[in-house]
Amino acid sequence: MFDWDDLRYFLAAARAGSFNAAAQRTGVDTATVSRRVARLETALKATLFVRSAAGLQLTSAGSRLLEAGLQAETAMHAAARSGDPEAAGGAVRISVAEGFGAHVLAPALPAFRRTRPTLRIELAANAGFLSPTRREVDLAVTLSAPTDSRLLVERLTDYQLAVFTTPQYLAEMGPLDEAEDLRRCQIVGYVDDLLYSPELRYLDQVAPGLEAALSSSSIRAQREIILAGGGVGVLPCFLAEGLVRVAPRVLLQRRFWVSTLREVAATARVRAVRAWLQDLAAVRGRELCPF
Repeated sequence: MFDWDDLRYFLAAARAGSFNAAAQRTGVDTATVSRRVARLETALKATLFVRSAAGLQLTSAGSRLLEAGLQAETAMHAAARSGDPEAAGGAVRISVAEGFGAHVLAPALPAFRRTRPTLRIELAANAGFLSPTRREVDLAVTLSAPTDSRLLVERLTDYQLAVFTTPQYLAEMGPLDEAEDLRRCQIVGYVDDLLYSPELRYLDQVAPGLEAALSSSSIRAQREIILAGGGVGVLPCFLAEGLVRVAPRVLLQRRFWVSTLREVAATARVRAVRAWLQDLAAVRGRELCPF
């Protein structure tokens, strides 16, 4: 049997992506977090994390423990809230990029609300972001870290993008093994002057001078164009179901950040949603960064 307190340090490391960041969140030193996780691994006779350039990555055993640990944590928090008048709930509006919001957050919302039935969640999943500082939303998940000192900002998760097309288009065009091969293809991408974040300007990163022949401000529309045989395009890996990867040396990485006004960050409703976002990102980590 393991020490349940060790589980708390494991959950912090899984959410933060590093022992150092987990130490900052839990108020101890990095060596303590590392030692507690190592003790948990010994007790369970399993490796829970592997280290990579992107930080800590959960193993299959770690992913299973994370799911079980989050359920246990939810139960403990529910017990702690039983006498808390602030836990009454309320509305929380979240601004998030369209693809991540529709594909990752939206399907997980029903299960989350079953744990917090007094919360009302409003998901603004658009090609663009609303602002907590202008009181448009309570929480914003963005591609760059806001610098406004009025905001509490945390790293949420990294995610990867690659070049995808349909099997039929690949058969028509022949091998597309290198980025230069993409110049023979019809490119699907963003409308350049409608980009809402500089992190989305990545065609030049794939191959200098590459331009979209079919473009949309919507990443989900781009996916539909590609699925219809419209060509090849850069998509988040979590949106690539039914497609095949080409030019495999092209692998881009971006990061989501979550921010909220400091004056509302400590409220029970916002704390609950922030914790849920971090938990969800950790559970879906392998889908977000599969390579």
